Formats: sequence, C-alpha cells, structure tokens
Amino acid sequence: MRLLTYCLKNDPAPRIGVRLDTRILDLAAASAGSLPGRMKDLLAAGAAALARVRTLADASRSQPGKFGPMLLDTGSVRILPPVPDADKFLCVGKNYRSHLEELKRTDLIREMPQEPTAFIKLNSCLVGHEARVARPDGIVRLDYEPELVFVIGKRALGAKGADALDYIAGVTILNDLTCRDLQKREVASGSRFWTAKNAPGFGPLGPEIITMDEIRDPYDLWMICAVNGTERMRVNTRDQIWKLPDIIEHFSRFIPIEPGDMFSTGAPGGVAVGKPDAEALFLKPGDTVECSIDGIATLRTHIVSPGAES
Repeated sequence: MRLLTYCLKNDPAPRIGVRLDTRILDLAAASAGSLPGRMKDLLAAGAAALARVRTLADASRSQPGKFGPMLLDTGSVRILPPVPDADKFLCVGKNYRSHLEELKRTDLIREMPQEPTAFIKLNSCLVGHEARVARPDGIVRLDYEPELVFVIGKRALGAKGADALDYIAGVTILNDLTCRDLQKREVASGSRFWTAKNAPGFGPLGPEIITMDEIRDPYDLWMICAVNGTERMRVNTRDQIWKLPDIIEHFSRFIPIEPGDMFSTGAPGGVAVGKPDAEALFLKPGDTVECSIDGIATLRTHIVSPGAES
C-alpha cells in the first residue's frame, strides 16, 4: 500500500489517505471516522488498522462509485510529509562506503565511525512532495542527498537485529538537503547539531510510505538523484555499512522507538560536494531535484529564491 498525509488546497488541516494510482482515498471519510486521523496513530493501531485500510482500498477499486467524493484526484491536494510529527527522526550518518570516500576527500569527516551514529532531523524542516524550498540568502553550496528511510510500525525497546523487519511499517524517501557552507564550519567546530541540515525546507520527505509488502529486498534498491532531468547518482543500498538490524538494535538499547519514528539510512556517494566540478553542480533557484527508489517512488523538490516558496 501507499500511505500518505495530505491536505486540501483550501484547508491546511492534515489528513491521511491511501493512494490508488492517480487518486487518494480519504481514510477518515471512508472509515466513517473509525480509523485514526494521524499517520503515527494509524501505525500505532497495528496490523488490524492496516488490514482495515487495505480492505477499504480494495473496495474502492472494485466499487469506485460507492466511494464517490471520498476519492480525490492527486492534483487537487497538497502532499505533506507522510509522518509530519514523528517523535524521533534519526538520520544515520556516514553510512555508505562511497560517500565516506567523498567526505574524506573534502575534509567533511574527521574519523571513521565504529558504530552507527545519527543526528536529529527536526519536524520544522520537513516538507512534502513537490515542495518549493528556498535556498537561503548567502548560501551557494546547497547539496542534494537522497536517502532511504525506514518508518517504524511498532514499539522497539531492546530489539534484536534478527527481528528488525518486524518493527518496520514501510519505507519512504528523504532528500537531506545540506548547506555545505555551514557543514564545513560545523565539522571544524565539532558541532553535533547540524544546522546545515535543519534549515526550513531542508527535509523534503515522501511522497508516501510504501509498505514492506511492496519492497522485495530493502538491500537491493537503487537510490537515484536527478537534477533538471539529468541523473547525478545511482547507488545500490547494499553499499550501506550499517544495515537495518544494526541500526534498530543499536538505537533501541535504552530508548524506546515508537510507531511513526523514522530512521534515514544515509546519503549514497555521488553528491555534488564530492565531484571535481562541485561548484557547478550545487543547487540553485530554478533547479528541480528528483530523489527516487528506482521503479518504486520519486520525491520531487523545486529550489527557489527566498520569498518564492508559496
């Protein structure tokens, strides 16, 4: 299934739905209010709630006339981050061998990780599919980072790696936009906050949660990034150093990981900063960035000048 959070263009209140090709089934209306209204609450409701969503989705396909106004055209809504209010969004850093080599060449890494490390992605920086993201004034080295994100479906505390996939509801995509101007200063100062990755709009996420029944093998996926239609990178997730079992076991040792929490699993190699012609490749207003899981989903973001976000 494809689960998403959206709002009507004339009503900013978030709603949840399931995408059916070019239409979205409004789950609140279709369930007569019996399903939760927020994505993380839907996931917390467990397998029975997701089975109910699947039943409604199947019924709307076979009897579209019965669901009428509950089926919305995707062009009539604004797609929001699939989980806009996660309690925890942890981004695992330095997790692709190819990207580590780039970081070493550009002095953006001081030491090799000995265990999974992560920084926090703030909810305030998240935006959805087709968002217009302003490159801040004074920033000229804005980079793209397509990342596979695992969305937690049930509580994990003291989880064992062998059971990792049992805790996952699905996957989505993050474009971890990064201001390399700030990042270099933050690395030099030893900062762990990563302002460079948390400016407003620097977290395009989505377009939806793809449930795990549609993912044959999360470690044989091609992560792709294209700018203005030109492919910039194509890296397989098998290149990750820390796989999901390592990540779940490490971070759930002492901290409960709750439904709707997310783990982004790192940037692949091929970002602009690692290339000889980096200055020509950094993002600028007018660029359109597409981050994809090949053959499965694409997240599109438009880079604009400050003040042109709406």
